[in-house]
Amino acid sequence: RTFGDDRMQRFSQYSRVPVINGLTDGAHPVQLLADLMTVREEFGTLQGLRYAYVGDASSNMGRSWCEAAKLFGFELTLACPEGYAPPAEDVLSAGGLVRLTRHPAEAVRDADVVSTDVWTSMGQEAEAAKRLAAFHGFCVDDALMSHASKRCIVLHCLPAHRGEEISNDVMEGAQSRIFQQGENRMHAQKALLEIMVNARA
Repeated sequence: RTFGDDRMQRFSQYSRVPVINGLTDGAHPVQLLADLMTVREEFGTLQGLRYAYVGDASSNMGRSWCEAAKLFGFELTLACPEGYAPPAEDVLSAGGLVRLTRHPAEAVRDADVVSTDVWTSMGQEAEAAKRLAAFHGFCVDDALMSHASKRCIVLHCLPAHRGEEISNDVMEGAQSRIFQQGENRMHAQKALLEIMVNARA
């Protein structure tokens, strides 16, 4: 876990063993492993589902959801305010599977999976007031979820700011798989370490 992706890449360049990106400014792939594991536990597949991400799509989570859409071939809609979209190349490289909107209700319409994250990440505390204003109307609450599929599940990579990006009712509600998702972080990371170790055996 670090900040700039260049630091992780430089570390990997000089390492004689595999380097796992636990989190950088540009990506959070190990979190997506747990997220997609949770989706597969719920639906038995990753394909044929509608995915929505609501919030800061320029964040490592938003960008990793774009990469996952490309790798696994599923449709993803990102709802974010102006100025908080992922880099254009992240969207273009997904070959039409990723689309952007400024309207959260449009993103979650008929969605099977809705994911969100904090509006202000670690290191961005000085921007908190600006971000709170920018993301007004982007809270994943009961009103927003009324547009989603009846079978829709809600994900959040934690920790959450209840009442900001997600309401307490949704976080604790029947559609939430957030705590199952949190447990799956452990299982997904154990599996990843096993794969990496066995690859070198």
